[in-house]
Amino acid sequence: MPVLVKMPPPASVRLAMVCWILSLVAGAAGAGYLFIIRIPQLPEIADVFREVEPDRADETYELAADIVFWTVFAVLVTVLLIQITLLVAFSNRRPRMRWWIFGSTILLGIVFVLSREIIMVTERGVPLERILLIQLALLVLGILLSILPGALRWTARKHDVRRGSELSSGGEF
Repeated sequence: MPVLVKMPPPASVRLAMVCWILSLVAGAAGAGYLFIIRIPQLPEIADVFREVEPDRADETYELAADIVFWTVFAVLVTVLLIQITLLVAFSNRRPRMRWWIFGSTILLGIVFVLSREIIMVTERGVPLERILLIQLALLVLGILLSILPGALRWTARKHDVRRGSELSSGGEF
């Protein structure tokens, strides 16, 4: 009679999860760093808008800088929360999680490219740029590890089943 058992995931799945967890740590560090540099960074973001259209009031530039900063920050935190959810779903072998993780990686890449032009404009933005690049690299590495044959077989099996007869299971006594 088949018995459901909990078998550990293969090494490729464990490495992919480690990469994704490290990317979450890097993303949290990036969001934290962005929050820390918020005060000195806001005038520099306002200067970026001032270069585009110099005929507005200073409050307009400050408001635009606030809106852009908090939007980027909120998207980074939202992507982190989504990726935590996707990691848990992947570890529970939900279908199509690799595609969702890939989509969140694409979203993070778009946010990185857009915020590079507005948020990461000075030397304070260089560490944030590197942190987000590390996060993206770890996400991509995790995706690549999760499509190795062992990982694909592990996720294709919805349940781990051990086959054997009742006689062989009672042999311990």
